Amino acid sequence: MEGDYFHGTSYRGTKKFSQQDVKTADATGFGAAADDYMERGIDLNEQLIHNKPATFFMRMRGDAMTGAGIFDGDIIIVDRSVKAESGKVVVASLNGEMLVRRLEKTFNKVRLLAESPKHATIEVDASCDSLGIWGVVTYSIHSL
Repeated sequence: MEGDYFHGTSYRGTKKFSQQDVKTADATGFGAAADDYMERGIDLNEQLIHNKPATFFMRMRGDAMTGAGIFDGDIIIVDRSVKAESGKVVVASLNGEMLVRRLEKTFNKVRLLAESPKHATIEVDASCDSLGIWGVVTYSIHSL
């Protein structure tokens, strides 16, 4: 058995744990480690929301972000406490309109990129007063 590594569960005799302690599960069912937490169940609020006062749920309308896996009718989870950096999907307010786009920042320009060929890229000066980043999209929930 040279080269084999065995890892025990992270459960050490207490039920005081966070949902983040259960990292993965088999696609065919829960593994033995999850049996230790059976009576508690999985709390999606604990899994998906990291800063409750700054987190909002919104319903996506439109097909501008289908390439990012966000479809019309999906529920997006937006965290206003996450820093809006280049490459993140954000909810932006531009001229009073709310948009969900991928943010791209350069030295003197801000671009809002759609993830669909149907929609054009929006370029805005970095000093533009009509652009506001409302929050960062952390999760998208859609039915199959």
